Amino acid sequence: MIGILGGMGTQAGLDFCNKLAKLNKGKIDQKYPLFVLYNKSNIPGRPENLHKYNKVFKSLLSGCKFLEKSKCKFIVIPCNTAHYWFDDLQKKTKIPIISMPKEVYLHTVKTCKKNSKIGLLATEGTLRTGVYNKFFDKKFELVSPIKTIQFKNVNKSIKLVKMGRIKEAEKAIKPAVNYLIKMKCKKIILGCTELPIAIFAFKSFQKIKKSKTFLDPNLILANSSMKKYKA
Repeated sequence: MIGILGGMGTQAGLDFCNKLAKLNKGKIDQKYPLFVLYNKSNIPGRPENLHKYNKVFKSLLSGCKFLEKSKCKFIVIPCNTAHYWFDDLQKKTKIPIISMPKEVYLHTVKTCKKNSKIGLLATEGTLRTGVYNKFFDKKFELVSPIKTIQFKNVNKSIKLVKMGRIKEAEKAIKPAVNYLIKMKCKKIILGCTELPIAIFAFKSFQKIKKSKTFLDPNLILANSSMKKYKA
């Protein structure tokens, strides 16, 4: 059984579950994967609480322990910024936790040449903590939007998704995407799990899977989860 620590935000956790189900469509109910979604929406905000490390850590760990007690085979966390606490969470958790940034990196290595420019759209917390730099700086050049675009477009789009205002979020993120394309990025990581919802608003699942521009961490993590689930 797959353990999903969600609620960061709720829309992002549901997006992950939806992709998990669509990747493994069954003709009958019994062919779908078994999973538990713990929508732990009371976890303190990650980007705004980086300086309160233990406060967030304790809440994340209690979520992992719940899934561990539920006899899950492994845990996934569909929130990029939460991976700032990944190493300490894994040390305190008896079952494996799949690292979202690592899975995105392994996927990128297969599809992009070494030293390619890779765009990163993410929360300021993810950018500051370097959860993607930890992997990508080995072989790629990560590029993020300038501060004005980050504040006016990326942060705004993430907030709008959390509020359920998807059409506005889709419009808000476009200048950030255009900036990274002008910077000649080969791929763009949607490094906040709200952003695939904004970017792919009202598009079919097939178009999401075939995107040549965007790397969707939720989709990549869902793929990795299914491989581990079937192993």
